[in-house]
Amino acid sequence: MSFALYMIGFLIFLAGLGWAATVAGVPSLYIGIGALILLGIGIFSGVGRTRGKDPS
Repeated sequence: MSFALYMIGFLIFLAGLGWAATVAGVPSLYIGIGALILLGIGIFSGVGRTRGKDPS
């Protein structure tokens, strides 16, 4: 559940950045490339933060 909540928040953040870049006049190709990179970073960080600790 916490991973889904993390990803929803990150997607809202990513949408806001994309909208701001569109308003600023950044070409859509660069917005798409940046969004894909940030989405990958968001998934990696979401998995790392919400993953359970290994009992050892």
